[in-house]
Amino acid sequence: MLKLKSITPLGADEPRVDHFSGLTITEITGRALVSLTARNEQADVTRDKAWTLFGIDLPDVSVSVVGNTYSALWIGPESWMIDAPYDGHEDLADQVKTALGDAASVVEQTDGWCRFDLDGSAVTAVLERLCNADVARMQSGDVTRTQIHHLGCFLWHCDGGFAVIGPRSSAKSLHHGLTEAAQSVC
Repeated sequence: MLKLKSITPLGADEPRVDHFSGLTITEITGRALVSLTARNEQADVTRDKAWTLFGIDLPDVSVSVVGNTYSALWIGPESWMIDAPYDGHEDLADQVKTALGDAASVVEQTDGWCRFDLDGSAVTAVLERLCNADVARMQSGDVTRTQIHHLGCFLWHCDGGFAVIGPRSSAKSLHHGLTEAAQSVC
C-alpha cells in the first residue's frame, strides 16, 4: 500500500517562513478552496443557499467576508472563492455542491493555488514594487486580481497584512518575486 505524504506548494514538508527587517512572508497551507459561480438567473438563490451553509453573506465587488469558519472572496461577477480550514473540510467542494445544487457551479480549487501571507511595516512598499494595485488605499477585507511577478494573483488585505494567492504550479517563481522585492526594500 502506498503511503502518500503531502508537500507544500514550495515542495517542502513544512510551510516556509521568511523574515526580513519589517516583513515576514509565510507560506500558508491547510486551507480548502472552492470556486462558486451562480448560474444564469440564480444569483439570489445562490446567495440564500450560501448564507444557510456558510453563515456569511457572499461579498460584493472587490471585497471579502470573513466568518468563524468560512471566508468568501469576490473573484468576478457572481463568482466567489470560498476558503475554509482543510481539516474538517477536505470535501468542501462536495459539501458546497450538495447544498447549492443546480443554482451554482462549484469547482475544487485547493491544489490549484498557493498562498503567501505578508505582514509587517514594509508590506506596502514591497507590494507596490510587485503590482499595480493601489495597495496603500486598500482597506481590510478588500480583494483584487492583479499581476504579481508576471502571474495572475489575488491580493487580499486581511488580518492586518496581505495574502497573495497565486497559481500553485508557479509557487516557486511567485515566492522568488516576493523575496527579491523584500530584499530590495528591507
